[in-house]
Amino acid sequence: MVEKLKSILVVDDSQAILDLLGSILEGEGYRDILFATSAEDAFKILGLNSRDKNYLDVDIILMDIVMPGMDGIEACRCIKAQEYFKDVPIVMVTKRTEMDVLQKAFDAGAIDYIVKPANEAEFLSRVRSFLKLKHAMDERKMREEELLKVTNKLKQANENLQRLSYLDGLTGIGNRRYFDELYDKEWRQARRASVNISLLMIDIDYFKAFNDLYGHQSGDDCLRDVAQSISDSLRRPVDFVARYGGEEFAVILPQTDIMGAEVVAANIIKDISVLAITHGGSMVNNLVTVSIGAASIVPHRDEDSSRLLVRLADEALYKAKNDGRNRIVVVGR
Repeated sequence: MVEKLKSILVVDDSQAILDLLGSILEGEGYRDILFATSAEDAFKILGLNSRDKNYLDVDIILMDIVMPGMDGIEACRCIKAQEYFKDVPIVMVTKRTEMDVLQKAFDAGAIDYIVKPANEAEFLSRVRSFLKLKHAMDERKMREEELLKVTNKLKQANENLQRLSYLDGLTGIGNRRYFDELYDKEWRQARRASVNISLLMIDIDYFKAFNDLYGHQSGDDCLRDVAQSISDSLRRPVDFVARYGGEEFAVILPQTDIMGAEVVAANIIKDISVLAITHGGSMVNNLVTVSIGAASIVPHRDEDSSRLLVRLADEALYKAKNDGRNRIVVVGR
């Protein structure tokens, strides 16, 4: 049974040889056979001269060594220089049997040689062997490509799961886990570079009263709107907001001193006021407001406790709430 082929290319300047090899191959049942009388003709058939690299699929190339113009060895080298033809077996069908000539052919990428005039049984046996080899390589490549696709899909799925594991399900911003990991990273970087790192702790004023008055669905909408407003208030890609817990949010401001942190905090308060979310249960305003504790330090190189800045921002937030809410309290060191 003849294996299914893409095509066989026979290259020889002798029409008699082309007719002979074609007759042998056709007699064995091979039908998809192409013929070229020179290296240049072979290049055209293979598509090596096309600008769009529309290459022809071939299973095997049978090439004469001695041809007018470019010889078979140089033609072999040119074909093998294309990645597309790397796995295509090129067999030299030649009268030249000198070792140095054959070595040059092998160095150019030929896989074997057949001496002319070809013995029909030997010729067909060698052709069948190399076709099986080519098909095996094609199947291996197909399996590798399929495995790569599956691996990429799995990688994408894992990345999506990782991304989802870092997001707060309600607000869509970073969650507490993401905050903890990123905060520790930014703290270490600030300590190495001896630069400021600032932190804002933000709390929605009288949020329990808001929930009690308008219901949890409105409370969820309020949390989403406030989270989005805070995110939009951050101007730099390195600035980061996360839902710290309940109605509390945290903003990391790398390489930002206390004055810069206060500016960001003021923008957040202003932008949330623009939302104009009615809050009839607030003791400080008829709209939703927030209290913000801002802290900034330059970590000492021997300072291991990254929680120091969190404690300072928490204390500042506590003071902002005790002082009447809807305000900013800053702490620097």
